[in-house]
Order: sequence, then structure tokens, then C-alpha cells
Amino acid sequence: MPPRNQTFLQACRGERPARTPIWLMRQAGRYMPEYRAIRAKVSFTELCRSPDLCAEVTLQPVDYLGVDAAILFSDILVVFDALGIDVRFEPSPVIATPVRTAADVNALQWGDPHTELSYVYNAVRACKRALADRVPLIGFCGAPFTTLSYLVEGQTSREFEHIKGMIFSAPAVFAGLMENMTTLLCEYLRGQVLAGVDALQVFDSWAGALAPADYREHVLPHLARLVDFTRNLGVPLILFVRGNANLLALAAELPAEVIGVDWSIDMDQAVAITGPNRVVQGNLDPMLLLGPAALVERKAREVVAAARHAKAHIFNLGHGISRHTDPALARHLVEVVHSA
Repeated sequence: MPPRNQTFLQACRGERPARTPIWLMRQAGRYMPEYRAIRAKVSFTELCRSPDLCAEVTLQPVDYLGVDAAILFSDILVVFDALGIDVRFEPSPVIATPVRTAADVNALQWGDPHTELSYVYNAVRACKRALADRVPLIGFCGAPFTTLSYLVEGQTSREFEHIKGMIFSAPAVFAGLMENMTTLLCEYLRGQVLAGVDALQVFDSWAGALAPADYREHVLPHLARLVDFTRNLGVPLILFVRGNANLLALAAELPAEVIGVDWSIDMDQAVAITGPNRVVQGNLDPMLLLGPAALVERKAREVVAAARHAKAHIFNLGHGISRHTDPALARHLVEVVHSA
């Protein structure tokens, strides 16, 4: 059965529903006391691998905030289970054995995500049952470059020395890794759609580590293959490339149904770049939710007004919600967007 609340999917199709749909990146997570209560009992890894708990956490913001879409509770790095790579969340991810040499690359075991990540697909099914067709469910993955960055750096990085060093000193090794990672992610997204997600988002969270010319040469062809693959899956795709406003034009070259916009560019400028025939998503600075309600309301209305020049608009933050956010203010944001 299709979701009863169709506003998010209508906007993905380029339609203009009666009210602007809204969901928030990281809307299920640490800022909500209900989530913290569950995390007090289980580790992050245990939570990701428990379909029923994933469903409970996924629905928490739907129940409290009144958002127009749910996003599967998981992490972009669970795909490393298909490579036999151990990830510790401390709370930021740490990989004990990063992949940096040709020997490291040759030792990788590229498993079948349909088998190794079955717990993710079970979580999708549990979420769909719990949602009972109230709102659509969004599945996701990290983009090939962002996912690979964690594998090579071993943790979150500021300089991205190791991954950029590989790109510039061993471009063939990097390209081979990107090819294999893209294939893995294609099948991972296919599995999520087969399990029942209604839409997909690809997060290129670390795209801003590269200059636009280097991104075009070394990353964009692989991202294009991933985007093209999703066009045959029958659900809309949101492409979110974060960290450098100059990359938005490159993202807009790809045929994703929705282009995500981060906070590094004003929405009216973003629409001018993507063009009036594209659907955009975004782009309130998430740290504004640490400010007063009046400021949040004014800024949110400005985003909605600026996005009226796009074909359609899905309101979201410019990146994930801060763990220090007051949930009541997040709910107020949803009410403001719906009334705008």
C-alpha cells in the first residue's frame, strides 16, 4: 500500500503539494531522550543490527515531530560488514586496519551485500510494518568517495591526507577501489528497495575534501554510475553532496530526482545553479536550531520562499541535526514549514 502522506513523494516527482514536506537528516538520534533511553541499554552496533529496535528508533521522530518521511536508522559504514572490516563507534567511527597500500587493497574480500547486510533489509521490513503506511521510508548509503574515505583514513579526518594521497600518487589503485565500492553500493541500494523503501538518499558527506576539478575527474564518473543504476530501481533518489558550494553544479549534472543542498550556499543561489526544472532539498543550517525560536522561524520561511523558484522543494537541514538540539524546537520547525 502507498503511504497515506504523499507530500514527500509528490515533491520528489516535481509536484507542488499543498504544504512543503519536511524531514530532517539524523532526525532519529541523540537529541531525542527516547533514543538515549534505548542507547543506554544497547551499543550502537547492536542497535543497527536489531530490526525491531531500528524500527522503534526510526519511528520516534515521526511520532514526535510530525515529519513527512522516515529515514531508516542505520549508518553508512555498515556496508563494511560485506568486506569483513571491523568498525568501532567511539562514538565516531574508527577502523583499526585502514586500507592504504596495494597489498591492503588486494587483501580485501568483496562480499555479497544481499547476504552480509541482511539485517539492514530486515530492519527495512520492520520499519515498514511499524509505519503502517503513514509516511514514506527513505533508505540510504554513503557515496563511493565518502565511504571509501573512511576505509582509507580509518576515521573522520580534517585533511584527508591518506585518501588524497592515494588519488594523486596511485590513481589506478584509487579508481579500482572506487569501481568495486560503487558496485557494492549499487547492490546494497537494490536490496533496500527490494525490502520496501520508498526513496533513497546518497550521502557524499566528504565531497568537500576535493577541489571541484579533482572531484570531476576522480569521483564524478563513479557517482554517475551509482545514480544511473538507481534509475532502474523504481524509487526516487536524493543526491546530497556536502561541503563545497562549487560542487553543486557538478551534482546537478547527474539525473537524480532531487538535489540536496547544504548550508554553504543560499537557497536562491542554489536554485539558480540547479535550474528551475530540478527538485531541491534543504537547506537550513542545523546550528540555527540552537538559537531562539523566532530566528529559526524567520530563517525557515526565507528558505521556503527562496525555494519557490525550484520545480519543487523538500525542506531539510543543510546537514544532520545537532545532538544538542531541543526536540521541541525541531517540532516547532516542522510546524513552521508546514504553515509556510
